[in-house]
Amino acid sequence: MFPCSSCGICCQNISTIKELKEYDLGNGICKYFDRINNKCIIYENRPQVCRIDEMFEEEYNSFFSKKEFYIENAKVCNILQEQYKIDKNYRINIEEI
Repeated sequence: MFPCSSCGICCQNISTIKELKEYDLGNGICKYFDRINNKCIIYENRPQVCRIDEMFEEEYNSFFSKKEFYIENAKVCNILQEQYKIDKNYRINIEEI
């Protein structure tokens, strides 16, 4: 399973994801992101594109190994966290993947 640190930054940067256009509040933040609790309020029913493990199995397994896919996703997470000055405790340790 992908080692998500639950920082919520991906839910606040959806403007370039075409599959999430209808979820965007207009500022890149998902309308189902609860900023107070830093959680997705439709987590169990979230879109496929928000499910890293399932997206790997259905879309990317012929392009990457699961480890490579996780590493690439973790890199993006960490870059966004740095960009938005998210506490370093949320960083995904890529060496542990």
